[in-house]
Amino acid sequence: MPEIPAGGRPRAEADIGRPQTGGTLSFVLGDQLSRDLSSLRDLREGDVVLMAEVSEEATYVRHHQRKIAFLFSAMRHFAEALGAEGIHVDYVRLDDENNSGSFSGELRRALARHQPASVVVTEPGEWRVLEMMKAWREDLDIPVDIRRDDRFIASHDDFAAYAKSTKALRMEYFYREMRRKTGYLMEGPDQPSQGKWNFDHDNREPLPKGIEPPARPDFPPDAMTEEVLALVATRFGNHFGSLERFDYPVTREDALAYLGWFIETALPGFGTYQDAMRQGEPLLFHSHLSGLINCGLLGPAECCERAEAAYRAGEAPINAVEGFIRQIIGWREFIRGVYWHEMPDYATRNALHATRPLPDFFWTGETDLNCLKQSIEETRANAYAHHIQRLMVLGNFCLLSGFDPREVQEWYLVVYHDAYEWVEMPNVLGMILYADDGLFASKPYAASGNYINKMSDYCGSCAYSPAKKEGHGACPFNYLYWDFLDRNRGRLKGNHRLAQPYATLGRMSEAKIATIRHDASRFLDGLTPSSDYG
Repeated sequence: MPEIPAGGRPRAEADIGRPQTGGTLSFVLGDQLSRDLSSLRDLREGDVVLMAEVSEEATYVRHHQRKIAFLFSAMRHFAEALGAEGIHVDYVRLDDENNSGSFSGELRRALARHQPASVVVTEPGEWRVLEMMKAWREDLDIPVDIRRDDRFIASHDDFAAYAKSTKALRMEYFYREMRRKTGYLMEGPDQPSQGKWNFDHDNREPLPKGIEPPARPDFPPDAMTEEVLALVATRFGNHFGSLERFDYPVTREDALAYLGWFIETALPGFGTYQDAMRQGEPLLFHSHLSGLINCGLLGPAECCERAEAAYRAGEAPINAVEGFIRQIIGWREFIRGVYWHEMPDYATRNALHATRPLPDFFWTGETDLNCLKQSIEETRANAYAHHIQRLMVLGNFCLLSGFDPREVQEWYLVVYHDAYEWVEMPNVLGMILYADDGLFASKPYAASGNYINKMSDYCGSCAYSPAKKEGHGACPFNYLYWDFLDRNRGRLKGNHRLAQPYATLGRMSEAKIATIRHDASRFLDGLTPSSDYG
């Protein structure tokens, strides 16, 4: 009999029956909710699937309440689906009386309950968890089989071979290899659709006033999700974020429905306006699928295939489809490769010697910089902000201000529901902060207030003017941009992609540079350092 009957909720530990001896124990983690997971493919009668909600994973950083609720609910629904297949699922809830609070503790207890002949796991997404799994091989008197996560196109060895073959790690060239390997948007072995690999130049338009983003489907919480929401509110109610109006898909069926909605409704407008921002509209034409892909409810390949089919059928333009596919098989695969290739010392890099503490308003949202206020408040409400808000508003401000990379990394890992260390760390250290000294970014992504004004309507409701360059009332991004270049001359002036701004800086008078330094110091010294909220 399945441990989780169809239509029921995951049973507590006390409901589990007699030990199943001699089979395999497959331990499935919360970001591995894929039925074709490598550790679930060869289940046989007598095998057991272990899943566990553990406090250690919810609190090693104080994750957004919404992220915890999303993952716990998705885990319970996934376990229910496995149980409906007749699979023996041993599901340990967070509020089970004897829950040890850790992966290792729950594995040891499950081994005592079931007495399996071996343990099977799929490699995790994070370095610390892989080290934990390797320790199981040493510490447990049972074989532990760590299988490749082949939901990704490029294995660790594939990426290592690519890195060895190139003088510089650049996503664009890696992406072309992934296109060749998958055949997505290809007309021949080396012939991309419409003759171009990348249509990003067409994807940088601000959103005109007359264009409204499409209405999204709702996924109201069912009884199982409501139970999780109550649990999270009780146990993690002091964490960042809100649980109000929780409506994210938590089942495979709803995830597929959301993907279908995006392909049919939002994808045609996604490309052109993917860099745009509008106050009060956190999602615009974005897919909002990253959390579903990163936890396993959607497969990267099926997302790309649906998008390509829309292009082939004439239902979505090439710039939208190529941009969406590039995010998945290009950027997502590349960032994961960088993480595993550079760990474990990657986490501590700080090439620009940034040490300023993160300001308190990153947790409270209480700032009169409207672009930051909008992005932080939307993040608090939704555990989500789209990539331009993350990179060119929040990230740009962190870069220009010289905030400590460790604090910025933790903030990004805490606040976003799609954030796992493998995807968060390289994006923050490499793309946002240039803390890895340009390992894969050809220049720092620094910009003044003019960029934000061009791509959003935020500036019209702001206390600062993007047109004003110095003094009170000037947009801080303006003088912080030049102050960033000034204080990092020794490290960045030789970067050929910064030749033009450094030439401009070189023509500035000493008096003007002194004013820039004064404005930057006045602003930055006035920030209240973050409390230990995160």
